[in-house]
This record gives sequence, C-alpha cells and structure tokens, in this order.
Amino acid sequence: MLPARTIARSMVLPFVLAALSATSLPAQTLDDGTLLPRRALRLELHYAHDAWSNYWEGSLKRDNQNIGTLTTQSVTWMVAYGVTDRLSVMAILPYVRTRASLGPLQGMQGLQDLTVAAKYRLLSTATAQGHLRAMVVGAAGVPVSDYTPDFLPLSIGLASRRLSGRFTLNFQATNGWFLNGSAGYTWRNKVTLDRPAYYTDGQLFLSDEVAMPSVFDFVGTLGYQRGRLCIPISLIKQRTRGGGDIRRQDMPFVSNRMDFLKADAMLMYTLPAPRDLGLTLGATRTLSGRNVGQSTTLSGGFFYTFHL
Repeated sequence: MLPARTIARSMVLPFVLAALSATSLPAQTLDDGTLLPRRALRLELHYAHDAWSNYWEGSLKRDNQNIGTLTTQSVTWMVAYGVTDRLSVMAILPYVRTRASLGPLQGMQGLQDLTVAAKYRLLSTATAQGHLRAMVVGAAGVPVSDYTPDFLPLSIGLASRRLSGRFTLNFQATNGWFLNGSAGYTWRNKVTLDRPAYYTDGQLFLSDEVAMPSVFDFVGTLGYQRGRLCIPISLIKQRTRGGGDIRRQDMPFVSNRMDFLKADAMLMYTLPAPRDLGLTLGATRTLSGRNVGQSTTLSGGFFYTFHL
C-alpha cells in the first residue's frame, strides 16, 4: 500500500537534467544514458506529491475507510559530480511525510534513506542516425533515521539496506528523438522489527528479523530532446522476487510482494538565463499493481550546475 520503491524511482522519483551550456543535456538519472561532464557539480531540489484512495490487496482492488486517501509528500536533495567524462557519482536523500485523511492512524515524517551511486559509460558509438551508449550503474542505500518500517502504509520507508546493479542502453537520434531501456536488480538486507514474532505469507515466524525479497525493475523511455527542451515518457515495471500478499482486512507487511506498472511523463526546460538553472515538471500514474496503491504523483523541481 505504500508506494512501492525501486532504487531509481520511488520516493526518489525522477532526478532531472543538467543545464551545462546553452544547449541542455537530457535527464541525468540512475536509469538514463547521460553523464555529467568532467568537474561539473550539480545540485538539485525535487518535490513530489503522491496520493491514492484505492489499492490492491493482493490482486483484489479495494478502498479502506480507515485510511481514506493516503498522501505522501517528499522533498529530495541530490548532488552529482562528473569525476571524468565517463564516470559520474551522485548522492540522493529524501525527506518524507505521510498522512491519512480518515481513521485514527497518524502519519509519519522524517529523513528516509541515503542513496549513493556511480554511473560508468561502457561505450559510445556514433552512426549516421545518432549515438548509441551503454551504461552500468552501481548503487547502495541505507536508512539515515530511526523510523519504523512496521507501520505500512504510513511508514516513510522499508528501512532495508540495499545494493543494486543496473544496465542501460540509450540511442539518441540526430533529429532529437531518443530511446532508452534500463534493467536493474536490487538486493535488500533483513529488516528488524520492534516485536518478537510476526505472521506473513501463511507462516508464523518467532523472530524480529524479516528476510526481504529482492526486486527487479525495467524502465523503457521514448522521448524528444532538442535545445533547451527535453520530454521523456516512460513505462516503469517493478517485480518483487518473492514475498506474500496483504492478508484480507489486514495492514500491509514490510516484506509483501510489491509489483506495479507505472506511466511517467516529464517536461524539462533549461532557462536562457542563468543558463545553468533548469526546471522540471512531472506526473506519474500507477496503471496496475499488487499490494500497492493506485497512486497519482505530481512532481516539480529545479537544478543548478557549477563548472569547477
């Protein structure tokens, strides 16, 4: 029921482009095909508003009058640096707040998880039609505050340490259109609960440690980038490798399967002056899912790039 998180997109949804010259770059995210130039430092602030009133309890779509509409707001800071023209590193930290419109449950707020990542370009090949690029990404995440994950859907996160690997292919055509495909796999460490036993997936466990299933995700993007304007449109698919469903009339559990298909669209624009300042607007809609909310996310942010 909590908006399911991937290493690249969830509370940290879309991290955007850098304006490094009078002509802007396409989006700089964990799953795109771009890098920052050498010795370029970019700072970014991003706000997202996510809300849902219907969710999937396993495969059953329903609402819950003890929750009403669940709203999740997040403010995310990101810093990225171009170590070389082939290697960029970045750090991402969101502050998250949740709230239910009905019922007695109180929302939570606080810093969520710090994600650090490195992106490396394996190859870049020019053709008459455009450029083909291949990227690999390694990332790690760790909770930075003592929040409890055992309060879904109002918890601000899953509190699991994680490692992920990602491979991306990008083709940028000379006429401005681009196509991007990215696949990632995330390994998640055990989560410790504040209770000595729990019940999930038809079993009773006499332990406070919960084994977390790993996650596979795929992002396919078709977009247009010309001059100061970039418009990517994506389909995002997440598949959890294990985990049980939410029990009937029960709260979700931290190790539940959280699968979804989302559609995402963004508008990115680099301002004429100052030329290193850019803005972004985005919208995301959950099309189908399992143990997640059918949410709509609206987002916006800005970024600024320093040339060292």
